[in-house]
Amino acid sequence: MGDADRRGLRIVRLANFVTGRSGGLRIALRHLGEGYRDAGHDPVLVIPGERPGVSRYRWGTVFTLPGPVVPGSGGYRLLTARRPVERLLTRLAPDRLEVSDRSTLRWTGGWARAHGVPSVMVSHECLTGLLGQWRLPSGTARGVADRLNLRTVMSYDRIVCTTRWAAEEFARIDAPAVDLVPLGVDLITFQPDRSDAALRERYADDTEVLLVHCARLSTEKRPELAVDALAELRRAGVPAVLVMAGDGPLRGALVRRAAGLPVHFTGFLPDRAAVAALLASADVVLAPGPVETFGLAGLEALASGTPVVVNAASALPEVVGGAGLAAYGTAASIADAVTRLLGRPEGARRTAARSRAEEFGWPAAVAGFLRVHGASPGGTGSPRAEPDVAAPRRPDAAGSATAA
Repeated sequence: MGDADRRGLRIVRLANFVTGRSGGLRIALRHLGEGYRDAGHDPVLVIPGERPGVSRYRWGTVFTLPGPVVPGSGGYRLLTARRPVERLLTRLAPDRLEVSDRSTLRWTGGWARAHGVPSVMVSHECLTGLLGQWRLPSGTARGVADRLNLRTVMSYDRIVCTTRWAAEEFARIDAPAVDLVPLGVDLITFQPDRSDAALRERYADDTEVLLVHCARLSTEKRPELAVDALAELRRAGVPAVLVMAGDGPLRGALVRRAAGLPVHFTGFLPDRAAVAALLASADVVLAPGPVETFGLAGLEALASGTPVVVNAASALPEVVGGAGLAAYGTAASIADAVTRLLGRPEGARRTAARSRAEEFGWPAAVAGFLRVHGASPGGTGSPRAEPDVAAPRRPDAAGSATAA
């Protein structure tokens, strides 16, 4: 992609698996959108929802198109109908296309090529790992992932991976145009001085260890490992308590699993400041998911001055570095890692956590994405006019268009 001209670019981004409330992908899309706009570009986001709609935010215009709920996902939706997406793309006339999905939206790379629009696919996950979560044998999962990734490479001009761990599966198929661009973390909202003694006392006294699991309560996050690790610690005489922050389809099963243990379920926390206070008040944060890619919640914990125990099979060991410990996917190994972290002087482990997080700022992430797009990072261009915000239209029973 050549360098952009002085006119701001319309960067249209498509994403599946974005909830209406929170999640690492939604946070990343928001921060990237803010950065694109600050650089003089026009970010537009298209996501699935229950009904058509359009909203303006500080981080760009968001169009919602109807998409079905993925069974058992706890509310995640997919853009499965091709024609409404095609119509909206034609109407928006993007200068760049950025797609955060490798399932139902892979065809958009062909659309972009047919319309002369440079395209980028952002790999937020390891497809091999995800297939393994569906109980496919490792060899089968690898073969299927390689075939699907080859199709992705042929469909898009460039691939962006946020970790070397995610990029590895493209390297093994010799993909020619893969860029490594780490995401960032909000270093202002998440700070060690957000620690709140009163909040901590709500869950743990001065003699207890406060553990926090802050993630969606869904299968791929393996939240049951956090509960089981707490049980291991208690049996070993460690006076630990656990806060499970977040909600999801496994909550009921986890409540039953945690019966008799000091586990507190907060549900979804919509206030980012409340999340920051909880993370900063914890002694250790647990991130046991084996297919985590960038693991934004783990990085937010580090920014809050709290070390993290992560799953060694995920990308998080690369992200947390020496500010945390990696454990293989058993409750016993996670409990052991917690004990080893607690053996470090508190001041040293909190300083190391914050220092590591400071290596991941959003300005650097935005600059990296804009570089891939061949777009100016400095706001020198005049922004392109924002798109018409009339709600997308849907076909009625007779096939004509009706306003949503």
